[in-house]
Amino acid sequence: MKKNNNTKYAILGLLTTECRSGYAIKQMIDQSLNHFWKISYGQIYPTLKQLVEDGLATVQDTSQEGKPDKKEYYLTPKGEEELEIWLQNPIEELPSVKNEMLLKLFFSRHQSNAETISRVKQYRNKLLERYNTYEAIESMITSTSREKPDAGYWLITLDYGKRTTQAAMEWCDVTIEKLK
Repeated sequence: MKKNNNTKYAILGLLTTECRSGYAIKQMIDQSLNHFWKISYGQIYPTLKQLVEDGLATVQDTSQEGKPDKKEYYLTPKGEEELEIWLQNPIEELPSVKNEMLLKLFFSRHQSNAETISRVKQYRNKLLERYNTYEAIESMITSTSREKPDAGYWLITLDYGKRTTQAAMEWCDVTIEKLK
């Protein structure tokens, strides 16, 4: 069975927001999607080109004063339909997570408990930084983007990140106690 390229759908979805250029798409990815869906800068333009070739988007050159023309992308009706079909398809499988902390913990009998506890504490600190980032994003959305039609869905997605991060921090606390 052919595996779907979900990056294509991520970019189709981003074209439904105010993101029209490759640069704007990259900015939105860096500020939001990268917290749960990694897309490299090198994937954006080839994907946009393919969307245009497949008739799912159009591209227009927009002139800018003192700068080169900017390419702006727009969904076609076919692109909107493709996105809607993808959204309606059921999730086929749960994602597998690569987690370096869990991998190291799995083999931690080869180091002292003190060292393992130190690693778990460091991991918890990184999780706390992530949680604080999510709180800042939530504040930004509620203060500047509340009226956008996607804002409620952005907040729901963000809530997932906050809850899973909070659960991971709690797991760290329990794990540290078990290791003591």
